[in-house]
Amino acid sequence: MHTCTLGWVVHKESPGLPLKQAPNAGRTRPFLFRKPDFMAERLRNLAIIAHVDHGKTTLVDQLLVQGGAFRANEAHAERAMDSNDQERERGITILAKCTSIHWANAGEEYRLNIVDTPGHADFGGEVERILGMVDGCVILVDASEGVMPQTKFVLSKALKRGLRPMVVLNKVDRPSANPDQALNEIFELFLALGATDEQADFPILYASGKEGWAKVNMSDENKDLTPLFELIVRHVPDPEPIQRRDEPFAFLVTMIDSDPFLGRMLTGRVEAGRVKVGDPVRAITREGKEIEKGRLTKLLTFRGLKRVPVETAEAGDIIAIAGLVQTTVADTIGSPDLANAIPSTPIDPPTLAITVSINDSPLAGRAGDKVQSRVIRARLLAEAESNVAIRVTETANRDAYEVAGRGELQLGVLVETMRREGFELSLSRPKVLTRSENGQTLEPVEEVVIDVDDEYTGVVIEKMSIRKAELQDMRPSGGGKTRMVMYAPSRGMVGYHGEFLTDTRGSGVMNRLFHSWEPWKGEIPGRRNGALISNDKGQSTAYALWNLEERGQMFIADGEDVYEGMVIGENSRSDDLDVNPLKGKKLTNVRASGKDESIRLTPPRRLTLEQAMAWIEDDELVEVTPAAIRLRKAYLDPNERKRAAKTKEAG
Repeated sequence: MHTCTLGWVVHKESPGLPLKQAPNAGRTRPFLFRKPDFMAERLRNLAIIAHVDHGKTTLVDQLLVQGGAFRANEAHAERAMDSNDQERERGITILAKCTSIHWANAGEEYRLNIVDTPGHADFGGEVERILGMVDGCVILVDASEGVMPQTKFVLSKALKRGLRPMVVLNKVDRPSANPDQALNEIFELFLALGATDEQADFPILYASGKEGWAKVNMSDENKDLTPLFELIVRHVPDPEPIQRRDEPFAFLVTMIDSDPFLGRMLTGRVEAGRVKVGDPVRAITREGKEIEKGRLTKLLTFRGLKRVPVETAEAGDIIAIAGLVQTTVADTIGSPDLANAIPSTPIDPPTLAITVSINDSPLAGRAGDKVQSRVIRARLLAEAESNVAIRVTETANRDAYEVAGRGELQLGVLVETMRREGFELSLSRPKVLTRSENGQTLEPVEEVVIDVDDEYTGVVIEKMSIRKAELQDMRPSGGGKTRMVMYAPSRGMVGYHGEFLTDTRGSGVMNRLFHSWEPWKGEIPGRRNGALISNDKGQSTAYALWNLEERGQMFIADGEDVYEGMVIGENSRSDDLDVNPLKGKKLTNVRASGKDESIRLTPPRRLTLEQAMAWIEDDELVEVTPAAIRLRKAYLDPNERKRAAKTKEAG
């Protein structure tokens, strides 16, 4: 048997430089050469998990550089794994991605299959799936912030899978770093989550992902990431499926994406047996029901940032396959006589939902080219197929669909993606999904961790109390800051983040994570301010908006298209107000004795997509097009709005 790999072999002494360079390794299509059996690679499959912004992607970048995948000064070296446009704009990882690094040590050559996972709780479904195809994990913790909500979430999932995590304290070179305190918090977390003695005896490294070094002791010299490479190959076991290489082929689909040339690409780990290009296979659901039969047209493995075609794969390999058209995430692919599906980890259910419908405003169809309900339906179903944390259901209205997810950010990312693809949509206010047990209504409750300056603790506690939050812990965190831990209903947190930043002058940090289902907490007050609603159709004028500024805060500037029923601003009072943003200044041939007043408008308040979804009430919608985000009433005609309000009051 031979193994194909890229045209470089990396030595421990100089991990950043290739020792043996293939003749055409600089070309876009990587050159493959064959290694004899005595140089066969040993596999290590691992995931890097952490709270958002604790440095996962930066650390993977350095691992790739020091593993020889590319040089540090290349244009794509920084945040190489964040290939999605929104990931780079928002500074977060949204989709889990695989990469592969070659590393040689003590005469052994290793292939490290590394998965970079999202850190935000809304994308936790990605983490839950990924942990099923790795044999170890690196849990990264910011030495300044310590344990955070998502740290608890990802660690609990890893421990339940029986993995033995390696702890890396990142950013220890910062002046505010407190690695000893962070380490104590991590150990307490391991014990609180019921870690076994073997899991609690975790190895520790101190690192700076940005600078590209790791060390066993704080007193050691800052060199490179060799200690992390050594720890990975020593601590992560050989893939468990290796012992099943002589069994029939079996493969669990963990991720799905699309290739413009190869079609549907199914990524996962080979759990048993061997497979080669052209082999007949059979796909079955988790319940064992047959989905389809076919032949594998392509096998690809990961080499650096690229997927490289190979002829064969065997148990333990993480690969992507092409050739099947109906199989999706959590399905099993195997040999034609495969009888039983591979068990897959259940995914936590969604907690928040919005209604997505066609854009039926007077300005519909001007900016987007995908406006039909059937096109929207197909796109949403395709998203639900590849993202197991998203659930799409049809409503009584044939042109509307309920999309459920983990949180506002996840739903906002989906809508923003569709918007950039040319869709026009109408969105309802997010609503919390409830469940019923023993005749009692339960709602999702989140654990909210808040870090604020001491002077703002009072206003934060007051606002959170209005939202039915319960204070669990409050302690100083150093530097004039206080850390508070609260349990709050998810519906009370919708739309609060913007207000929180205003109350804390932008210095507060808030992290949320689903905690449990608890009995309904009662009514929570909604938005205190009403809306300023346009009563006519046309283009707004500076003179009209100037006169309306005393009524409230504007969402639009002069010269923008408006229509009847469109929300153009926030009223300073609690009731809605119909206004005329089109009124122009009347001109006469009589000049004033003084100089004419120049109209100077206050810059409008531009809402982001997530802010707009959180701002609206139940009788309002967000109109999303590739060119604009607008707010509107569900009923554009004022008489229809009055009738709907009376019907609602009558019950």
